[in-house]
Amino acid sequence: MSTAVPAGAAPARERATPPAPAKDSKNGKKPHFSNRTRHERRLGLMLAGPALVLMVAVTGYPIANAVWLSLFDYRLTAPDDRTFAGLGNYATILTDGLFWRQFGVTAGITVFTVAIEFVLGFALALVMHRALFLRKTLRTAILIPYGIITVVSAYAWQYAFTPAYGFVNPLIGSDLNWFGDTLPALFVICLSEIWKTTPFMSLLLLAGLAQIPEDYLEAAKVDGATAWQRFRRVVMPNMKGAIMVALLFRTLDAFRIFDNVFIMTQGAQGTETLSFLAYRQTITRVQLGLGSAVSVILAVLVILIAVMFIKGFKTDLSQRGA
Repeated sequence: MSTAVPAGAAPARERATPPAPAKDSKNGKKPHFSNRTRHERRLGLMLAGPALVLMVAVTGYPIANAVWLSLFDYRLTAPDDRTFAGLGNYATILTDGLFWRQFGVTAGITVFTVAIEFVLGFALALVMHRALFLRKTLRTAILIPYGIITVVSAYAWQYAFTPAYGFVNPLIGSDLNWFGDTLPALFVICLSEIWKTTPFMSLLLLAGLAQIPEDYLEAAKVDGATAWQRFRRVVMPNMKGAIMVALLFRTLDAFRIFDNVFIMTQGAQGTETLSFLAYRQTITRVQLGLGSAVSVILAVLVILIAVMFIKGFKTDLSQRGA
């Protein structure tokens, strides 16, 4: 006995078959971009391409040469005695307690300075963003410390904290030898870094604040959100990209600190950093193999820090999905 199928109805087998899912970029198919997006990408490549090619041309050979020299036991005073060491230089460095102590000093300086700079930079950014009078003058004045050459700034801070003729000890009524012990010396080094580079942090955060629509804050205020709730629920999420860029740039810069240490302490009293270690091995001891290995390790650590920041913040700076 046959069953009549209503007109226009599909067979049961066909009705039970679900439609095929649409493919997108996550399933392997290239996303579709509009003509405007493609034009903007081409324009970006045209603008940034020459600078990228120039940077690769200038830095490519020194980087490759440093990696090559790090594979040899090579002293500049005995160039004919160069022998292939493979990864021996890296093993020597990574098993030396001195390297790990200096890694700890470098990491401590980085964490302390970046944390203080972020808090102060955010406060300065809020002041500059909400200033009603002399806004341009305030933003220009804040940039003055950042415009001073690092070496000049380091000499000024060293002069201020030197017990013999500095003005800090008479001002606070102390006779402390700031550069005679590890902690006071590191404190002055960090203080000089914070004073000089906080304006850079504040400008990056100010750019993030300027991109938050006032309508968002007004809507949250109408809904009864307190100032802290508006800051936590509206301001911070919308500044995620700017915060990542500011913290990333300053962390990478602080991790490679050299100038202040070189001027103030010459690495004495346990203030030597990884960049200073690379300088001492390469220039002072003319051990090009070990010095190059330290430089390569420092470069790898910088790359790892950048990857951790990008993966940790999970921020799409291109705003493709917006």
